[in-house]
Amino acid sequence: MAFTGRRIKGLVAATFTPMTSRSDINLPVIQKYVEYLADEQNVRNIFVNGTTGEGMSLSVQERKTLTEEWIKYSRGKMDNVIVHVGCLSLADSKDLAAHASSCGADGISAIAPSFLKPSNPDALVMHLKEVAAAASNLPFYYYHIPNLTGVKYQMYDLMGKMQKHIPSFRGVKFTDVNLMDYSLCLHEYKTFEVLYGVDEQLLGALACGAHGAVGSTYNYLGSTTNKMLSAFEKGDLHKAQEIQNTVQKFLLFVFDMGWGLPEFKDIMSLYSGIDMGPARLPLRSSLQSEHHNTVKSELKRMDLL
Repeated sequence: MAFTGRRIKGLVAATFTPMTSRSDINLPVIQKYVEYLADEQNVRNIFVNGTTGEGMSLSVQERKTLTEEWIKYSRGKMDNVIVHVGCLSLADSKDLAAHASSCGADGISAIAPSFLKPSNPDALVMHLKEVAAAASNLPFYYYHIPNLTGVKYQMYDLMGKMQKHIPSFRGVKFTDVNLMDYSLCLHEYKTFEVLYGVDEQLLGALACGAHGAVGSTYNYLGSTTNKMLSAFEKGDLHKAQEIQNTVQKFLLFVFDMGWGLPEFKDIMSLYSGIDMGPARLPLRSSLQSEHHNTVKSELKRMDLL
């Protein structure tokens, strides 16, 4: 199948899932969230129910409800809404894929099963083929995130198999630091989209030829990263390096504190003024109220706030 719709270019925000203090999904926040991304961060593509959205900690029904809300409020604001439908259960993944199609999603994506892992690359492709077939009218993107799934097949080889066996295959969300594998994919499979997913290495991916990127920091550093994209496009490598280095220093500050996804969710709340709520168990934030001013001070010091 040849898709003739718009290609994804630029930044894609991997959205957080807003929750109440009781860790229930907080649907009324989503409209304001979409408006914030479009109007404040100039980000017009979203990837929902993925890692940042705690998708694997949500029920199938919660994921369907969130998909409906994201799509409803993204009309006229977002260019693309890609829905992550990956599950441990193939039946659940197919159910979510069909639902995303019925709601008007612009694409679907799925990770590899990560508990009972595929026994070889061909088994993985067979699994993904069934998921993609449940929404055959939508572009399908494989979500490659080996550090979390433990499924570490080289994408350069895997893309060839998916191209051959999955008619709706459109590309990859490539969340790995292996820029050699990434570059090989870009240059071998030029008609496909290979969206880069490691925010702190985006400039390296741009040098390899990247045209699109999916990441969590684009929720609140989208406007900053867009300046880096603009500088790179204009040939101002020094400016692009400066911006990438600033983002790296902020992320290093966060990582050195021992923080992860729950704290990034808190930072999004601080940055945007939209209450994202807590992360769902088994994740738990260690960002206490006394840390908030530290985070704000660091963002201001780096000219990111």
